Amino acid sequence: MRYFIIGDIHGCYNELQDLLAKAALNSDDQIICIGDLVDRGLDSASVIEFFRDTPNADSVMGNHERKHIQWFDEQAEPAASQIITRKQITEDIYPEVIGYMSDLDQYMDLPDAILVHGFYEPGVALEDQREAVVLGLNSGEEYLRKRFSWPWYERYDGDKPLIMGHRDYTDKMQVLNYKDRVWGIDTRCVYGGSLTGLMLPGFDLISVPSRGDHWADLQRQYADVIRGYDAK
Repeated sequence: MRYFIIGDIHGCYNELQDLLAKAALNSDDQIICIGDLVDRGLDSASVIEFFRDTPNADSVMGNHERKHIQWFDEQAEPAASQIITRKQITEDIYPEVIGYMSDLDQYMDLPDAILVHGFYEPGVALEDQREAVVLGLNSGEEYLRKRFSWPWYERYDGDKPLIMGHRDYTDKMQVLNYKDRVWGIDTRCVYGGSLTGLMLPGFDLISVPSRGDHWADLQRQYADVIRGYDAK
């Protein structure tokens, strides 16, 4: 079985379809997003619909999914990107989408790699990793910075290669490959970079260019919504 691991999509539905077409997947290939399916892109609703309704598609939870869950449960205030995504998805199905997000795994242990959205604490078993660490929360990053030298991935000690998203560690919208042990595949599609996938078990990279700086476009499109919410 092949696994196609896709970096942070952030609502970039058109690029997702471009990438899947380029990958030329078979019906039994498994599609897995590394988290952050939604927010900042032009069509978060279609991205969610695809992963929710496609039998061979799945995702780990990202910090942006967690933000929606926390907002829905009235445990946190939203950022502009969550407000816009909720408008895109529409109120009538938003509770259903929250249910889908809540059921996502915080990590995956595949035959050839471990998947997390955010970080990984050295010296701690996968099943004992802190939620704040694997989801890439600010508190998880602060915790790791206090305990270890940065960047944290240079100390990765898992028994399989690690694939993560969450940020562009190269600052060049490129894939991070640290000694074939740690792969960072967030190549900032939503900001005009590219959408990248990693095909397992061969660790073959496949990428398509972004169609634009979608977050900048979206903020202009929803400027009135954001201003109206800030005025409350």
